[in-house]
Amino acid sequence: MAEDNKKNRYSDAELDEFKAIILRKLEEAKADYDLLKGTMSHSDDHGTDDTSPTFKLMEDGSDVLSKEETAQLAVRQQKFIKHLEDALVRIENKTYGVCRVTGKLISKERLRVVPHATLSIEAKLNQQ
Repeated sequence: MAEDNKKNRYSDAELDEFKAIILRKLEEAKADYDLLKGTMSHSDDHGTDDTSPTFKLMEDGSDVLSKEETAQLAVRQQKFIKHLEDALVRIENKTYGVCRVTGKLISKERLRVVPHATLSIEAKLNQQ
């Protein structure tokens, strides 16, 4: 991690690694969003859609999420997709992984877990 602090940006190879992570998460996020949208538009339909394995996303101890809860999840998923897309733009601009507060590189460990992060842990903790 000490070596990261000396660099002012990640290498193209490192950016490619993060891009692959983001693209995978983006694909999953869009699939989840489509599922949520489909659930909202077919809430009165009692077909076999609710028996598919992906429907497990919609279960959370209760039988089925309410339409309002589903809509809230869809909005959150939309925001997540936007954050991931913004991260791809930062990769193209070669500014990805730079903390917007400290100007230092965000640790690779953090970016692997939260690939759309724009704050280092240091900056995030100072926010509170």
